[in-house]
Amino acid sequence: MTLPENASVATPSEDGRMFAPAAARNAEAIAELVAAHAPAQGRALELAAGTGEHAVTLARRLPGLAWQPTEIDADRRRSIDAHGKMAELPNLAPAIALDATAPGWGAQHAGHDLILLVNLLHLISEGEARTLIAEAAQALAPGGRFILYGPFLRDGETTSEGDARFHAALTSQDPEIGYKDDWDVIEWLHQNFLELVQVVEMPANNLGLVARRP
Repeated sequence: MTLPENASVATPSEDGRMFAPAAARNAEAIAELVAAHAPAQGRALELAAGTGEHAVTLARRLPGLAWQPTEIDADRRRSIDAHGKMAELPNLAPAIALDATAPGWGAQHAGHDLILLVNLLHLISEGEARTLIAEAAQALAPGGRFILYGPFLRDGETTSEGDARFHAALTSQDPEIGYKDDWDVIEWLHQNFLELVQVVEMPANNLGLVARRP
């Protein structure tokens, strides 16, 4: 998985933590979404956890969940761990290396009660997105929830001028990436025997898709 140049902007600090403006803006909204659907206790896996800001917010908000952040990028894993060290949360584990678009990881990380993916589907190809969803389905425990958050096409269309510009910028870099259609993603969830629980309208024209493994 190689992300586009404008995938996300994160500013490093002297103590190793990185800060992303987007993470600061959406952390509370995502925490509300996750808290509404997460089990009170269990194992949680965050895919492509980025800077680690969301992991800290969510581990603090949901103390009954053992939170495992994953990230392919070594610098961001260091940031996640630096944020975790500063927060001193007993339920937040050190980050592990994981390419969520690679086949096979679901069986190696099975038994999770919650899996979270934030702002990645539009940065990867359709094939990678379908692999990610298939592996996440394998990694869920029975009754586990899979929550996806980010920008989506709605019936094939963007919903704002800003989204249209960003989608166009992504596809100009790589025609294989860009916003995924909401109905396509729902179909990929169903193809992997996941039940759609809810589609949640989120701030800034984003969506939260909540699915469940029976």
